[in-house]
Amino acid sequence: MATVVKSFAIQGIDGYLIDIETKIMEGQPMITIIGLGDLAVKEAAERIQSSIDESGYVFPKKRVIISLAPSDKRKSGSHFDLAMAIGVLQQNADIAVKDLSEYGFIGELSLDGRLRACRGILPMIITAQKSGIKKIIVPSENMNEASLVHGIEIIGLNNLDEVIRYLEGKNIMGDAIHPDAREEMKNIELNLDFADVKGQNELIDAVILAAAGGHNMLMIGEPGCGKTMIAQRIPTILPQMTDEECLEVTKIYSISGILPNGHALMRNRPFRAPHHNASLNALIGGGMNAMPGEVSLAHNGVLFLDELAEFSRHTLDALRQPIEDKKVSISRVNGTHTFPSNFMFVAAMNPCPCGYYPSSRCRCTDYEIIKYRGKISGPIMDRIDIQKEVHPVDYFGLNEEPPAMSSAEIRIRVEKARKIQQIRYKNEDGINCNAQMSTSHIQKYCVLDDASLKLLKEASEEYGYSARVIHKLLRLARTSADLDGEENIRLSDVQKVLSCRDLDKSNSRMMVVK
Repeated sequence: MATVVKSFAIQGIDGYLIDIETKIMEGQPMITIIGLGDLAVKEAAERIQSSIDESGYVFPKKRVIISLAPSDKRKSGSHFDLAMAIGVLQQNADIAVKDLSEYGFIGELSLDGRLRACRGILPMIITAQKSGIKKIIVPSENMNEASLVHGIEIIGLNNLDEVIRYLEGKNIMGDAIHPDAREEMKNIELNLDFADVKGQNELIDAVILAAAGGHNMLMIGEPGCGKTMIAQRIPTILPQMTDEECLEVTKIYSISGILPNGHALMRNRPFRAPHHNASLNALIGGGMNAMPGEVSLAHNGVLFLDELAEFSRHTLDALRQPIEDKKVSISRVNGTHTFPSNFMFVAAMNPCPCGYYPSSRCRCTDYEIIKYRGKISGPIMDRIDIQKEVHPVDYFGLNEEPPAMSSAEIRIRVEKARKIQQIRYKNEDGINCNAQMSTSHIQKYCVLDDASLKLLKEASEEYGYSARVIHKLLRLARTSADLDGEENIRLSDVQKVLSCRDLDKSNSRMMVVK
């Protein structure tokens, strides 16, 4: 009779249960691993044999077959090692555990039997908890991350010998965290603050508008005027993540193997700023085993693309689906993987090839400027709600500027506006901010009076706005009203959001002779 040991695999950002079946038969001594495993799974045979020998046991001199079920799904990673080794020892009667069904095993084995940390622990532990597994054994280095899941006993051990002794009921010095006995991880405050930004009050107002409604934003300005400085501080004014959002972000970072803060729960909103030479797979996600890209690593946070016009057009156009659908689907031979990508898109670019338009230092022609800006496709520009010019500041006059609002003060305003939106959309599935409103919601919640409608129509005729842009302007106007606690959209709100389309006005002033 085969021995069955439980472990877990990852698909997308979720885990699923794996039954590792082990059978020892008479025949030529060899170990065969089946079940569509990748190279890391196949190489486990050598690690298992060496670890068992180092633990004082003799690897069976028979034919050993290990099957990873379900066998029709491809599996990757080295975290199956521990479960395979326990299966071999139990099947060979080297250890005698009455019931292995209440245990789950995760861990890579080194050649000397030590347990190495693995990535993707959090989604696997969540799967174990949902599957009714009572105890799960993980490497000690993964204890902080594993302990984020409640309702399951986590045992952190250092090597295979400790695992065997624990299963046999012998006393060991392992780390165990029982259900409901976990300490909350403290939020780590960011050092960045909007109080450091001076001379950009108009831009900060636009940033507050974007943050309050979850809107996308583009900043256009010459080098050194503070675009990146402001973008880096946007996460500090966004509302605190809920526990559910924290778990979603932590799962993505766990799968990617880049979980910071000693593998603790991520409570600060992510800020991702990939370089403009990033590949399509790095930005969107992909690879042989379909890993999350920057759009997913920025989930529930901010994706900042500096030097937007320097990104390849093909790469930028791939952002259209993640920005609109809030998720990205990656198809591979072994299946389709869906990763969440609900982020606030913030970008920055120079106004022209030399970077100094409209100052006297600029020597670019109107044709060169329009060609440079044309690197960004119309569909991408349509998905950007706010286009704001950033003007250089007088460094020597900054001391005369009044003290700027701190991030904490701005966050209070943003959270009040978000609270209004949450109440408004409490009965609407999948919507928690104005930027996520559908067409039907816009018709319901963004009603304009005659004067506001006339102004919006005149602006649309002058600049040739598409229906998508008009919808975004209406969403922005709704957010502007929410910031002031107003129930209805006012004429001043429409005027304010029309002033956030600086690039349209700049382009309209240029003359190109064909």
